[in-house]
Amino acid sequence: MARIALGLEYDGGAFHGWQEQGHARSVQGELERALADVAGHPVALTGAGRTDAGVHALLQVAHFDTDADRPEHAWSLGGTAVAPEDVTVLWARAVPSDFHARHSAISRTYVYRILNRRMRPALERTRAAWMRRPLDADRMHLELQALLGEHDFSAFRASACQSRTPKRRLEQACVVRSGEIVSVTLRANAFLHHMVRNVVGSLLLVGVGDRPAGWLADVLAGRDRAIAGPTAPPQGLYFAGVDYDPRYGLPSSPQPSGRLAPGDEGGRA
Repeated sequence: MARIALGLEYDGGAFHGWQEQGHARSVQGELERALADVAGHPVALTGAGRTDAGVHALLQVAHFDTDADRPEHAWSLGGTAVAPEDVTVLWARAVPSDFHARHSAISRTYVYRILNRRMRPALERTRAAWMRRPLDADRMHLELQALLGEHDFSAFRASACQSRTPKRRLEQACVVRSGEIVSVTLRANAFLHHMVRNVVGSLLLVGVGDRPAGWLADVLAGRDRAIAGPTAPPQGLYFAGVDYDPRYGLPSSPQPSGRLAPGDEGGRA
């Protein structure tokens, strides 16, 4: 029995999330059917993170076990050929049996893209959130630094979150403007359900000047979801990569830029 790890890219706009639900279209379900066609037997995928409806991926990682003897490129080329056009298998690698896409992850990175201009988007309407009011990206970046380190992130946790603990370790937090696009990048050991979208929703209030400097730190310390900002919409969110121990030999996570061209790009953030 071989264990295969996959690097995946997908446009989440037409999916009801990563996880197979039986009654709705999912990334996991579509890929399992495509890979089963290549393997000649049913395939059960385990992903590094369960993205929600409308959320995209630059690099989701998943693994499955198989008795089929195929070269690595057969999984990537064959899986992509059979899968729908909004999903691509970027690469496939044979990994040791102790590798687990979710539990072996050292960190995960998300990017949230905001189109900041007066007029609503046409081309970017499913690839970025839209904010009409001007955003102060530098102010947002400074405010975001208060979240770095290990904290109780209850203030940014969805009520449906099933994690046993609200504590997470945020390792990178930055806000960058590139023209009309403001990008928020967050890397952590893991994320709570809707954590990224709730952080961004709060950060936007700072960016437009509706909340004072230091407010985000107060929200974090208060641990009360009711005083934080609203949940930002899903179309701006990208699962940007996963990091693993180098011994597994997997390609490095892509380094997200401030601007993604249309067509690019643990826990449900």
